[in-house]
Amino acid sequence: MTAGTAVVVGGSTGIGRGVADAWADHGLETHVFNRSKPVGPGAERLIWHELDFRDPEQAKEILSSEWPAEASSVCYSAIYFTAGRAPFVDADEKDWLDQFAINVHGLAWTLKAALPSLRKAAPGLFLHISSEVVYNAGPNRSGYAATKAAASSLIQSVSQEVGVDEVSFVQALPAGMVDSPGIRARRPADFDYSGYMQPDTFGPLAVELARTSGAPYAGEALVVHEDATWSTVAEGLPISQSRPLVRN
Repeated sequence: MTAGTAVVVGGSTGIGRGVADAWADHGLETHVFNRSKPVGPGAERLIWHELDFRDPEQAKEILSSEWPAEASSVCYSAIYFTAGRAPFVDADEKDWLDQFAINVHGLAWTLKAALPSLRKAAPGLFLHISSEVVYNAGPNRSGYAATKAAASSLIQSVSQEVGVDEVSFVQALPAGMVDSPGIRARRPADFDYSGYMQPDTFGPLAVELARTSGAPYAGEALVVHEDATWSTVAEGLPISQSRPLVRN
């Protein structure tokens, strides 16, 4: 068991919940900043802070006033997909703005809140949950592709401003689709999820990163596979989850 304090932003469901549960299992006092309260098995071990990045002033105030001073492991997993895929010219403006609010601005505000405690831990760990869309783009995903690429680039830029002896920045992304409430909201009721990855697949990597402060993987983008192993993007790009564009 490892003593310490961890934070997962976007940790009530999905991949973030998989990371939060793994860190709590590992003995870390785990704080979750999320719009919704964690529920289900293990939720009682997570310390919830209500936060919604679509209300920027409230979000920044919560991050400033409720961020744990001793946090040494931080994961940013908050994400907004939109209600469904659509051509760029048909993209809903509110969806477009919400993607930037959560996928990019929320990450930026989290970095500003996290860096003092991570530098104090020396080295601290900052884990960003990325996406294959950073490498594959694809049609009808313009807002998601733009914001996840921006988020990945933001991490790369900040990592060059902060010494690896202070903070290890690691990005991780799933090799395939992950079964989560956000995805289920976009699928028909009778959809078969048997081929989808589960959020707890990220648990072994999360524990390894917390145990090592991410030092062996600093600066890497890691693809997490269905069997809970991982490899670097340099070893092979993730498979595109874009759907072929049907032209009339």
